Amino acid sequence: MCCECNNENEYYIQLARVGKPAPKFEMLALLPNGSFGNVSLQENLDNGKWTVLYFYPKDFTFVCPTEIKAMSDANEQFEKLNTSVIAVSTDTEYSHLAWTNTPALGKIKHPMASDANHQVSEAYGVLIEEEGIALRGLFIIDPEGKLVHSTINDNNVGRNVDEVIRLLEAFQSGGLAPCGWTPGEKLLED
Repeated sequence: MCCECNNENEYYIQLARVGKPAPKFEMLALLPNGSFGNVSLQENLDNGKWTVLYFYPKDFTFVCPTEIKAMSDANEQFEKLNTSVIAVSTDTEYSHLAWTNTPALGKIKHPMASDANHQVSEAYGVLIEEEGIALRGLFIIDPEGKLVHSTINDNNVGRNVDEVIRLLEAFQSGGLAPCGWTPGEKLLED
C-alpha cells in the first residue's frame, strides 16, 4: 500500500519525488514461476536490493510487449546489479497470466504486478485517471528506499533497457557520473 494515515479520518497519498523516500507498495503479482503472490518495496529493502519499478499502460497492446520482453531478457544483468525488477499495470493478475500464455509475450522472468485499485500508479504520478491506465513510468529505488531516478514517457514511445542498466551502474558507482558514463570510465571529482 502507498497510503499513509494522517489522522483517524484522513488519508493521503505520498507522491514519488526524486531524492525522497519512495512510496511504499505491496501488490498482487504474477510471479515468474506462473503463480500469484505479493511483491513489495519493503521486501526488496529488507533484502538490500535496488528496485526498478516500471509501469506500462495495458496488457495485450503493441509497444508494451517489446519493453517487457527486453526487461525480461536483461534479467541476468539486473540480478548481477542486485536489482529486483517489477512491471506494473492497472490490469489484473489474471490478465497478466492470460497475456503470458500468448506468443505475443510468453514467459517473463520478473513479476508483473496488478495495480487494479490504481493507488500505486497514483502515488508514482503515472495514472491517467480518465482512462484508468498508467503512463510509461520508470523508477529506480536504492536499497535504503530513496527514489534516485524517475522518467515518464507518453504511451506511444518505449524505453531503452540498456539505459536503465547504465543508470543503475552509475548510481551504484557511488561517484559523480558524467553524461554518457559507462563502467570502466573515470568518474568526476568533487
